[in-house]
Amino acid sequence: MGQVIQIDEARIKDHLGEMVRGTVEETLNAMLEAEADRLCRAGRYERSEARQDTRAGSYDWTLQTSAGEVNLKIPKLRRQTFETAIIERYRRRESSVEEALIEMYLAGISVRRVEDLTEALWGTRVSPSTVSNLNKKIYAKIEAWRRRRIEGEHPYSTSMAS
Repeated sequence: MGQVIQIDEARIKDHLGEMVRGTVEETLNAMLEAEADRLCRAGRYERSEARQDTRAGSYDWTLQTSAGEVNLKIPKLRRQTFETAIIERYRRRESSVEEALIEMYLAGISVRRVEDLTEALWGTRVSPSTVSNLNKKIYAKIEAWRRRRIEGEHPYSTSMAS
């Protein structure tokens, strides 16, 4: 008989879950940065006549999502309190709205439609360029994972059938 491949589904799910958690964390942090840029009317370290505020560092915040615990860097601003439309103030658990943003785009929903849906879900629009930039990062990570060199232990094994 030939070889039989056995797949360890639990290990695969754990690995994929960790990838999703990391992507959610990165996406949320990027969205928080984009929101701070919008409030300041300038990017970090950008010199601009339109600038309304400057950064004053950030503080760490842990948030429970359906993908697992994510560590966020909440921006601080010098002249105004940073109030994000993405995460309710003092909230430690979040519904999977952020994950839905990624899933909507990956499911083929247009960037413009994602913008409309974020307004309906959060009460604020996430710009198409922000959605596109976040998804470029997600696709880059997925592509890097797909093209990675497979080494070491694998979540499956082969055995000889008798």
